[in-house]
Amino acid sequence: MLGDNLDRVLVGDCIELMRGLPASSVDMVFADPPYNLQLGGELLRPDNSRVDAVDDDWDKFADFARYDSFTRAWLKAARRLLKPEGTLWVIGSYHNIFRIGTALQDEGYWLLNDVVWRKSNPMPNFKGKRFTNAHETLIWAARDRKAKKYTFNYDSLKELNEGLQMRSDWLLPLCTGAERLKGEDGKKAHPTQKPESLLFRCLMAASNPGDVVLDPFFGTGTTGAVARRLGRHFIGLERDQTYAAIARKRIAEIEPLAREDITPKPNKRSEPRIPFGVLIEAGLLQPGTMLSDPSGRHLARVRADGTLSSSNALGEHRGSIHQVGAAVQGAPACNGWTFWHIEVEGARRPIDHLRQQVRAGL
Repeated sequence: MLGDNLDRVLVGDCIELMRGLPASSVDMVFADPPYNLQLGGELLRPDNSRVDAVDDDWDKFADFARYDSFTRAWLKAARRLLKPEGTLWVIGSYHNIFRIGTALQDEGYWLLNDVVWRKSNPMPNFKGKRFTNAHETLIWAARDRKAKKYTFNYDSLKELNEGLQMRSDWLLPLCTGAERLKGEDGKKAHPTQKPESLLFRCLMAASNPGDVVLDPFFGTGTTGAVARRLGRHFIGLERDQTYAAIARKRIAEIEPLAREDITPKPNKRSEPRIPFGVLIEAGLLQPGTMLSDPSGRHLARVRADGTLSSSNALGEHRGSIHQVGAAVQGAPACNGWTFWHIEVEGARRPIDHLRQQVRAGL
């Protein structure tokens, strides 16, 4: 059991701290590891002013071999902590994400998606010698190839995207303005603070209220802040005492959302199957009731055995709600639940609303 470690920021080496946590205890990992940017000197703007780039010691490695060894060690430790159906997100740039992808596969993870975070306000390429680096890449991976029931709130993500499937390219802004944490000197508290919108989408996609989210590179606590707001538990691992203190203060000021406001939309595939005939057995539809399409052009009569009957210029039709819906249209297939409507208080409503009444009563 995680016990006292829930909703805490633990200070120390992330690999050692992970080794001290119980196996198969977390539902999701979000990792924003060092990128190993390999900066060769100061980065200057055209006016010769210095760019506040990432030059901290925690991002420096002697060579690729040292970086790869570090990557494999933390990935192995994180995998031990994931529940069998848990997933991991890791973010990086072209400097490191390809090396991490190889390490993920070598350590037994199963890649589910790569997601491109396209920045709406990227930093320009000041030297004018390369394309503007306007994106970062996230890899989403299951604990192993056998994982089939990992969390993916497909319908909630679809609602976030105005009814369309959420794509793997996300246009989101950098962390700027009031969201950007500052130190007492007025400078950035952390050079690579991620926007809360990015973590919001990851947590909404791959976790549920009450789940435990581990972040082994916690920084100033974006993962913990979003987790707290969305009703998830978090464990933050951070080696820098200053960052950890900032994260604790930040998270303490977060007001969690109400439970009813964060519950994901149920996945239709997980809902119990309700045959059309159950509506007749429950008395929600009487045999002899006339159903119509949304326009009222096609009509069908409900029969006691759960079939429909209809006739039009294409012939006489009898069968399931789907078969008859397809037949009257001359179409190869039809979703009868949304095609057939019943009149309720002077308005046509799809028979699917009757199915939802039955599900609500189960």
